[in-house]
Amino acid sequence: MGIEDAVNKGKEFFEENKDKVEEALKSEQAEGISDKILDGVAGFAKKVAPGAADKIDEVRDNVDKSVGNE
Repeated sequence: MGIEDAVNKGKEFFEENKDKVEEALKSEQAEGISDKILDGVAGFAKKVAPGAADKIDEVRDNVDKSVGNE
């Protein structure tokens, strides 16, 4: 199985289960997990680039709107 086959199977899976995937991404559990991950990444980024804290928070908040239910 090549990369193209894997990508095509992934596309097929997504199309067949689109509603379930979208529902899972908007769940409370996804919200909690995504918040922990985003907070961790944002915290690390602030340590690396402390002068960009406001922009990092802005990006974190925009990404957070796409995952979970809040």
